[in-house]
Amino acid sequence: MAYVRTVRTASGAIAVQVVWKSSRGSRDIEHLGSAHTEAEVELLKAVGAQRIAAGQDPLPLDVAAAQEPAALEITSSRMGRLLDAIAAVYRQLGFDQACRGDVVFEQLVTARIIEPTSKQDAARVLAEAGVRALSYRTVKRRLPGYATPEWRDRLSGACAAAADLGASALILYDVTTLWFETDSGDGFREPGFSKERRLDPQITVGLLTDATGMPLMVDAFEGNRAETKTIIPLVQRFVAAHGIAEVTVVADAGMMSEANLADIEDAGWNFVIGGKLPDLPYVVKQWRHDNPDREPADSMVLTQPTIMGPKADQRRRTTIYQYNIDRARRSVHGIEQQVAMAEKAVAGHAAIKRNRFVTLTGGTRTVNRELEAKARTLAGWKPYVTNLVDADPSWVIGAYHQLWRIEHAFRMSKHDLRARPVYHHKHESIDAHLAVVFAALAISHRIETRTSWTIKKFVRALRRYRTVKINTGSHTLTAEDPLPDDISQALTAIHQRAH
Repeated sequence: MAYVRTVRTASGAIAVQVVWKSSRGSRDIEHLGSAHTEAEVELLKAVGAQRIAAGQDPLPLDVAAAQEPAALEITSSRMGRLLDAIAAVYRQLGFDQACRGDVVFEQLVTARIIEPTSKQDAARVLAEAGVRALSYRTVKRRLPGYATPEWRDRLSGACAAAADLGASALILYDVTTLWFETDSGDGFREPGFSKERRLDPQITVGLLTDATGMPLMVDAFEGNRAETKTIIPLVQRFVAAHGIAEVTVVADAGMMSEANLADIEDAGWNFVIGGKLPDLPYVVKQWRHDNPDREPADSMVLTQPTIMGPKADQRRRTTIYQYNIDRARRSVHGIEQQVAMAEKAVAGHAAIKRNRFVTLTGGTRTVNRELEAKARTLAGWKPYVTNLVDADPSWVIGAYHQLWRIEHAFRMSKHDLRARPVYHHKHESIDAHLAVVFAALAISHRIETRTSWTIKKFVRALRRYRTVKINTGSHTLTAEDPLPDDISQALTAIHQRAH
């Protein structure tokens, strides 16, 4: 014989126990736990009833089936910790207000973070997470609204406010390409210079971020538009939308033509770019002349005023040259490998491939020792060009070196968030897709910044922790798995910065 009883403890809690009695009068008491609320008491009682049923002597199958207690009903199960964290960051960034409470957009962004897939399959992702998704017909009806410049500008404004740019802003710029599984272009999706070295029709996507990598604005251009023709329109749109008075644009040298630099200056903006080093600059030659027996110190900086542009429109700028020992070591190693291959090719022991140190004069092959000497002399030096007057060289160099953050953002968008819109064909649908990816990228960046985890690790770690509601008959109870310390700390880091 067995029954469940409750006992009030000295601390005021209610202990729930199973009492096992034998026919000889002996008793064995099994303590199930202590409860502090009526709901917890009911849950422990239900556990006790199942424990008693499991401990009874075997009965005939028909009797056992009739007397077996019914399993407790789970009324809901959701990835509570993960969903709540994403929702918290969504609101921290102000997307709920920027999107005016649009539930469909928030669901699409949430689904893309949890498991990037098609818009139609997003309902399955949300259902597995425990969210009742709206119909795909509703999603298709809302997509045109997400493609409008006004919608994307509101998202951009929320990110700019979260980044706290102020009246002046340091912004990073880069482009990437997204290709499509189609045979012919349509004026927007067109073959062009592909980052993936593909021949398929593509679009060119430009992205602005702040110095930390927080996305600020994204836009799509024709796939055959030159990269240098994308930066000015996007920056102009960003400045106009948010009233930024002073902008410093940081970009790689390949993003900037001389016309771009002139347009940036004419608009009253500043720039920092990585320069090219075809020859040893005068200031480095002068230093070597004055210090013939010395090697440059690590991180040594030399500054030189520079005149750039065509004769009809020459501009005064500043070039900062920095020497780095690790950079020199890597460059020299590459030079030595190429020279060794050139020597083998000249000796006839290897096929002649593209090698800058091999010179062909008629039928004669020689190793270009003059070019080798020049390359060794340039090893370790990196130029940075800016139009800032009297700029601190360390600030200029540091600003340029933040470009890895926007490169990381692009990698995250293309791999973790799978930005490539395989399933979209219309320009409007592609713009809507990019709006969803942009918001997901901003949330992912905030989570990574707060937790120091990659978004992939964060989602994988939290998706297994579910919040379950159980119906005991008289009460509905909520149950959760206990969280390990590292996940608790990550969630605390996210929620503490909600205000």
